[in-house]
Amino acid sequence: MRRRLFLGAGATLAAAPFAATAQHAGHGPALRPAPSSPHPFHNLFQGGAPHHLTPDQRAQRVSASPAPAGTPGRWVARADMPIPRSEMAWATAWNGRMHVVGGYGEGQVNRAYHTVYDPASDSWLDAAPLPRGANHVAVAADAGRVYALGGFIEQNRRCDDKAFAYEVAEDRWREIAPLPRPRGAAAAVVLAGKLHLIGGATDPAQERASIGWHEVYDPATDRWEIRKALPGARDHVGCVADGGLIHVVGGRFNTFQYNTGLHHVYLPQRDTWEERAPLPTPRSGHGMVVHRGRFFCMGGEGGIIERGQTREAKVFGQMESYDPASDAWQSHAPMTTPRHAVAAVSIGDWIYVAGGGAVLGGAVQSAIHEAFTLG
Repeated sequence: MRRRLFLGAGATLAAAPFAATAQHAGHGPALRPAPSSPHPFHNLFQGGAPHHLTPDQRAQRVSASPAPAGTPGRWVARADMPIPRSEMAWATAWNGRMHVVGGYGEGQVNRAYHTVYDPASDSWLDAAPLPRGANHVAVAADAGRVYALGGFIEQNRRCDDKAFAYEVAEDRWREIAPLPRPRGAAAAVVLAGKLHLIGGATDPAQERASIGWHEVYDPATDRWEIRKALPGARDHVGCVADGGLIHVVGGRFNTFQYNTGLHHVYLPQRDTWEERAPLPTPRSGHGMVVHRGRFFCMGGEGGIIERGQTREAKVFGQMESYDPASDAWQSHAPMTTPRHAVAAVSIGDWIYVAGGGAVLGGAVQSAIHEAFTLG
């Protein structure tokens, strides 16, 4: 009841001030308000019908971390997403707002959604949709643009090479040079004004093999280059750029049955990779952000699905953070609602974690949105 009352207040906030304020805050054209979903969960295989988690599904949640305890921090409910979604993979922030692109929703897996969260008013907006729908689209933001790279057209398979740039000031997408090779569930980060696209999975759909490909896009020339491949090809990783380096953490080898805690760092001056301290809880489909000089990883999934039956199913709620100066991990207060394939960004003093899968696999989407702070 607390969540629904809270969201009702958030919906009221969204209805009035946005049309008047969006253009005056450096965000470009005014976007349409998008009220929060009245249902926290939808079932993909029931046409997006409202869903209530069963006791067995709730039992999939795990939160215990083997990492030493750090500052606990706390989680607070924020305005839920307009539509329960998952497999966005992942989210990005620009000018104090979170952009969430594509994913599963309303009973389909190839959605072109583009929703924007504004922390200042705790409300959501609808922005120009992707030119085509997809899931597991890699996203990153830089210089007033949000980039959307690759993705799957079917459920976690049949990838494409489409690449788009969204002009925030114009609320408009344009197509850019396609990926050199099609893939989905890759990681995208910006380093020194260029986009690095790392890892992921590719066709044929029947095999859906993880890859270690590392390609770099230069917006100034609209061209791609090949760089040193990621050791230990994998997808659904966590990835951040910090201090002139790129960190790739966790992920899976082909399937979440084979999760890993591997942690590699890319050194651009040498075009090579080195290992660092592994993620304490091996997982894939987790969020990862830079916050207060540390790298925070939250959520994820693991287990086995055979012929529609799940075994050893886990939806992770662990919040673990890494200190690049000491090459060490610690744990914090776990997520209130464990999820995987979440939208996660750091804005100001908060880490915002929206949507995601509530059970192992893609069956149940979530609109739940919770924020974490150390303060």
